[in-house]
Amino acid sequence: MHTVTHPPASAAPASTAPALAAKNLFKVFGRAPQAAVDKLRSGARREDVADDGTAAVIDASFEVQPGEIFVIMGLSGSGKSTIIRMLNGLHEATAGTVEVKGDALTGVGASRLRSLRRDRLAMVFQHFALLPHRTVAANVAYPLELRGVGKTERLAKANEILALVGLEGWGDKLPSALSGGMQQRVGIARALAADTDILLMDEAFSALDPLIRREMQEQLLELQRTLKKTIVFITHDLNEAMFLGDRIAVMCDGRIVQIGTPEDILTDPANDYVEQFVQDVDRARVLTAGNVMERPRPRVDASAGPRTALRQMRDAYMSAVYVTDRDRKPLGIITDRDAIKLVRAGENSLLGKLKPLPQSVGVDDVLMNLFVPSVESPLPLAVLDADGRLAGVIPRVTLLAALGPGPTATEELTVLPQPLPSAEIDAALDGTPADAGVTASETEGVR
Repeated sequence: MHTVTHPPASAAPASTAPALAAKNLFKVFGRAPQAAVDKLRSGARREDVADDGTAAVIDASFEVQPGEIFVIMGLSGSGKSTIIRMLNGLHEATAGTVEVKGDALTGVGASRLRSLRRDRLAMVFQHFALLPHRTVAANVAYPLELRGVGKTERLAKANEILALVGLEGWGDKLPSALSGGMQQRVGIARALAADTDILLMDEAFSALDPLIRREMQEQLLELQRTLKKTIVFITHDLNEAMFLGDRIAVMCDGRIVQIGTPEDILTDPANDYVEQFVQDVDRARVLTAGNVMERPRPRVDASAGPRTALRQMRDAYMSAVYVTDRDRKPLGIITDRDAIKLVRAGENSLLGKLKPLPQSVGVDDVLMNLFVPSVESPLPLAVLDADGRLAGVIPRVTLLAALGPGPTATEELTVLPQPLPSAEIDAALDGTPADAGVTASETEGVR
């Protein structure tokens, strides 16, 4: 079983110049496209301009940051594939502009367009588009051949990239000897061989079987962690969009109706269309620990001492708390039973009675990976940031509420004993003798 970690968004800060920018893009196919654009700008609907032409894309604007996976998704006929063809100049925009790293792609001559495609953009197609009479290595090396790179050098580069996508040793085979998934890897390798900063992927995995498709999605994310390309990915599959995208643009009837992170789309849909679209999404693969965690209360600093720890547990009605250092890095947990022993022994430090941190997860871990740690943790599950600091906690009830109806643990839960009575804690803090009930409670511990 694969362990899935939702990748942290790789988009650059907003102040960084976008790798790709589309501004007020329109594409109308038909006899009077400009007349249709004028009507659409005046508020006409798609069906209102049917006599002038088919409005495939209507006033689409977005920016893609360097290193970002930007997914454009929608149902058939929404305009998503038309947009990607305008991004590389296969379709000329009826109105609007496309810029690649600040250079105009729309309205340029054929020679300039070829240069931009060769040097800035690479395309991965849904149906592979491999040359059947060329070997796998020769297919991968084709972009380098167009640039005039020598045969020995380009084939060496091709074989290097084939190893990167898991096809080492297949370079001398013809495409017909490969499975569909392997052929799509060749398509990705060919795009990588072009060594452009931007990859355009049009329904790249849609023709693959579900298991192979998931494997390709995971491999794309693995490659992205290493190569940090700027990727525009087209899909009609919302689960795929949620799994791959740093941000997602949702299209309906030629218009972009919402742009946001997967969490934004899922938890704050812009309209009824998006809300209906996301209602069947597997939330466990999209939402992360950071999305649902709560403030870590109670928490005590290691320097605070057992009396402070006891007071916090009494006030929160908890039988244990997380103990952290001054940088909020967890050192372990202290139970009320152990803290009361320290108070009665006159100790001022918690360190001698700390128990190990039971379980912890990272802020970017998706919820599907949290069930077992949550079951095994006697306290609300600790969530650590990238520096190992306690960022929050997730009680079991919060985890289940975030998912709605979901899997239920069948094994015995790890639980803490009931908190000590407040009167017993107050007596210890006041230094009064313990009654007989204390002796029994002191024998309990974390189970």
